[in-house]
Amino acid sequence: MTHTFHPTTLREYDIRGIIGETLGADDARAIGRGFATLLRRARGDAVRSTVAVGYDGRVSSVMLEEALVEGLNASGVDVVRVGMGPTPMLYYAEASAPEIDGGIQITGSHNPVNYNGFKLVFQGAPFFGADILRLGRMAEAGDWLEGEGKSERREVLAAYIDRVIEGLAGISHDALSALRIGWDSGNGAAGPALELLTSKIPGEHHLLFTEVDGTFPNHHPDPTEEKNLADLKALVAEKKLDFGVAFDGDGDRIGAIDGEGRGIWGDQLLMIYAEDLLRMVPGSTVIADVKASGALFEKVAALGGKPLMWNTGHSLIKSKMKETGAPLAGEMSGHVFFKHEYYGYDDALYAAIRLIAASARLGKSVTQLRGEMPALVNTPEMRFQVDEARKFAVIVEIKERLAAAGADVNSTDGVRVSTADGWWLLRASNTQDVLVARAESKDQAGLDRLMEQIDGQLAASGLERGEPAGH
Repeated sequence: MTHTFHPTTLREYDIRGIIGETLGADDARAIGRGFATLLRRARGDAVRSTVAVGYDGRVSSVMLEEALVEGLNASGVDVVRVGMGPTPMLYYAEASAPEIDGGIQITGSHNPVNYNGFKLVFQGAPFFGADILRLGRMAEAGDWLEGEGKSERREVLAAYIDRVIEGLAGISHDALSALRIGWDSGNGAAGPALELLTSKIPGEHHLLFTEVDGTFPNHHPDPTEEKNLADLKALVAEKKLDFGVAFDGDGDRIGAIDGEGRGIWGDQLLMIYAEDLLRMVPGSTVIADVKASGALFEKVAALGGKPLMWNTGHSLIKSKMKETGAPLAGEMSGHVFFKHEYYGYDDALYAAIRLIAASARLGKSVTQLRGEMPALVNTPEMRFQVDEARKFAVIVEIKERLAAAGADVNSTDGVRVSTADGWWLLRASNTQDVLVARAESKDQAGLDRLMEQIDGQLAASGLERGEPAGH
């Protein structure tokens, strides 16, 4: 038996597609067979292998979970089914149980309702890039081991939440009791976990949209887009809360607002986390992706830490953390990774707990911490459609022109160009046929000049920014 995946399904960081068009039960079954085969070959046939499987609240997730488990079992791997919950709950199941050798979460993350996909962990490490492409080649060749695995259901939510709450160790009951926080899970998979979490910690908690609904009837669960924070901002303003926290559809990305309704984006949250961390672990490396504010890298250095700029992509960041031993990392997109006193994976509920703890340890409200950040003018992440076959070539052309001009360029991931006005970025997306741009300056006039440079480089390669592409 063989299987061919749709060419758009196997991506750099995960597996993703449109239900009924590019992704279905046969794909899930083939993913299970390939993943199980690779695991058995890595561990040796004499050793029994076990994979944890979880899923988010999308309508199609139960169907995909059934087929995935069938595939894993058919290639001789046992399955621990942890049920519906946020992706970090699946990561916790994989990381905390010594008998579990891998994990797969079925999730469409923050994508539209008709999407779904898979995030994979292989023997404690991210499974991405060439690993994912290998699954495709194995399926086309029918290169799967045969076997008979068994499956069991295991309840892990309570243990997971207890572990998350350990992030508040040492924070006084009085400090927590004084807090008034708004929470918005956007009808995503983190809802039940959030209800349990807030029932177990002191303080006044106001929750929005914790009922899991894969149609996302209130707003789309992507906290990196300001429009999706409108309900949380209204709640914080109406109740005069200290701050608010929002989650994406599968609970691995965090968004936040302060008591004045100002957004606290991924790189700004990292500034708070870094200030707290570097008091406890001086001199630590802090990793952020190339889209992060220059203010973050400057702050880490000023606090005695080692700032490290790295490629965008949660799998790439996690791999770099393992390589460097960094205790903290994050992305503009709201993925935050704590290896310090945690497991090193992206967990938005744990990140929320660490925000509470950081505020208490630093002796400053979240609003004060946000207010102390430098007032910079920056663009959101801008995405522009470029032909798939052309996008990486354009970046190479721009690098060559900038090198000839003697520009100050960081080419870790695309081109990040520093000038007297600030910096601008152009990079090719690994998951879409788009170029991603961002710029940051101290004032609007400087930002305008940076945007002119972006436009000039695109024009020199026969492109223009045009209308931004969607996610």
